[in-house]
Amino acid sequence: MVVNMYFPDNADLIGWRERETVADTVKPWKPEPLGREQWPPNYAAVYAWRIKTLAQLRADKAALASARTYYKTRPAEFIMHWMDTYDPRRAATKWIPFVFFEKQYDFITFLHELRTDGESGLCEKSRDVGATWGACGYSVWSWLFIKDDAIGWGSRKQDLVDTLGDPDSIFEKLRLLIKRLPDIWLPEGLKQKEHITFMKLINPANGSVITGEAGDNIGRGGRKTMYFKDESAHYERPDKIEAALGDNTNVQVDISSVNGLGNVFHRRREAGIDWQRGRKIDPGFTRVFVVDWRDHPNKTQEWYDTRKAKYEREGLAHLFAQEVDRNYSAAISNTIIPYEWITHAVDAHLKVPYLAEYIARNGIPNVWTAGLDVADEGIDRNALSKRQWIIWRSVEEWGERDTGVTTRRAVAACRGIRGIKVQYDCVGLGASVKAEFNRLVDEKLITPDEIKMVAWNAGAAVQNPFDRIVPDDEESSTNKDIFHNMKAQAWFSLRMRFYKTFKAVTEGVVYPVDDLISLDSSMNLLHQLMKELAQPTSSPGSSLKTVVNKKPDGAKSPNLADSGVQMFFPVPDDYGQIYVGSYR
Repeated sequence: MVVNMYFPDNADLIGWRERETVADTVKPWKPEPLGREQWPPNYAAVYAWRIKTLAQLRADKAALASARTYYKTRPAEFIMHWMDTYDPRRAATKWIPFVFFEKQYDFITFLHELRTDGESGLCEKSRDVGATWGACGYSVWSWLFIKDDAIGWGSRKQDLVDTLGDPDSIFEKLRLLIKRLPDIWLPEGLKQKEHITFMKLINPANGSVITGEAGDNIGRGGRKTMYFKDESAHYERPDKIEAALGDNTNVQVDISSVNGLGNVFHRRREAGIDWQRGRKIDPGFTRVFVVDWRDHPNKTQEWYDTRKAKYEREGLAHLFAQEVDRNYSAAISNTIIPYEWITHAVDAHLKVPYLAEYIARNGIPNVWTAGLDVADEGIDRNALSKRQWIIWRSVEEWGERDTGVTTRRAVAACRGIRGIKVQYDCVGLGASVKAEFNRLVDEKLITPDEIKMVAWNAGAAVQNPFDRIVPDDEESSTNKDIFHNMKAQAWFSLRMRFYKTFKAVTEGVVYPVDDLISLDSSMNLLHQLMKELAQPTSSPGSSLKTVVNKKPDGAKSPNLADSGVQMFFPVPDDYGQIYVGSYR
């Protein structure tokens, strides 16, 4: 493969040989991951850098050997520096350098950590965010640089795994990535007819292989270092596949858009822990990587609104909710807080004109509340949320089972905000929180003036039981007539905040600013929080009062969301009592 292959796609580089340097035509740029503000990359500058660097590497064997050593531990850099990706929708150039936006770079880091730690992972993605291309790029890097490596790829149909000439198929992507590489990176002795075959790629220089399987055959082809399952939420018999894969690989990577509740992909996602750069995750937990449409620099709010309107005109709003919004419960009619409302609440304090004007005039009130949901069973995790006024500022989770440690961690996280009230889950194991807090007070390690712990009992009777659901409407039902307990009342109170915010954002309806809610887009675990908020459903209980099901179809407890429900529905300081036990 020669350098000239780049020219047809980059007319502004043609004629570079007639100049003293490539920089006379276009300044070379060594690719690096870009943020939304820096996007799109200057692809011509990337090709200029490649041409210049290739010339240097061809002329100096020691430099080439050094480069190979460098790239052996840097998959993301190798992909960006030397691989191309293909997009047939582009008007002119279909091939472009595989320059990452920031989330793609994190995805390659995520995959490499799975390999080095020997753990399995899951990528929950919106459609068309480049996750499969990224995983293919990582597979080719592994095939080139890791001796005797064995990568497996599977999808629900054989045509999706390998169809010659169709770049939508996985192995055609792999072949195209290899074909576009400069020859200095190709394995010695590589012969296309022998080594680049149907659903199988062999590296004759180091013995590495990439193989493909489809449907029920996934996992039956022998042991693998890593196994990628593309669109795994859409398999017909996923349990059969799981049984086969369990003994054949330590690193299973599910990549998929969502497809409803209760399937294997959903259950694995619920049991997993969201990955973040630098975050320590205990061994044995599936690591979850989320790619939202907002992470893609080309996908703007205008793109989202246009695409959504098109789906709605075709009667496919539920598909849009699954494929773009990643809403598992899109087809469920009794979801308490629709996902669409939640998405519009992100940074609502910046989007709602009269709310932004209020803040500009008065500032953001420095009134803080927190919610602490205490892990109580199985894979439950502790969660702590903090809000400033109506703005949900932060949320975090951890797996500690010792409530003393949990209490101290919550206190440490909140003590910098003097006077904050922490609404803590006082049911079950949470009963020990106040005892540990009292010890800290008695030992003068903290004072009640700094932090106040308020017991929050989800199973308690409703607050303001005789108030009407619709204020000032004497014909409407009362709280005690509608809600089974305070948990149901609190969830529906939060629902009303999201509803009013949705109407304010989309239609300009004016409500009292204290009735709204805004999710700070900069908070960690935002995507997980949004998913959890949309998870609980409601139904009439045995007394025909509304009850909340927080874990429909085997979902895990929405601890992040629960902590927020507590802080947005605070009880009076002397309201709660501690109950040891459990509630439904």
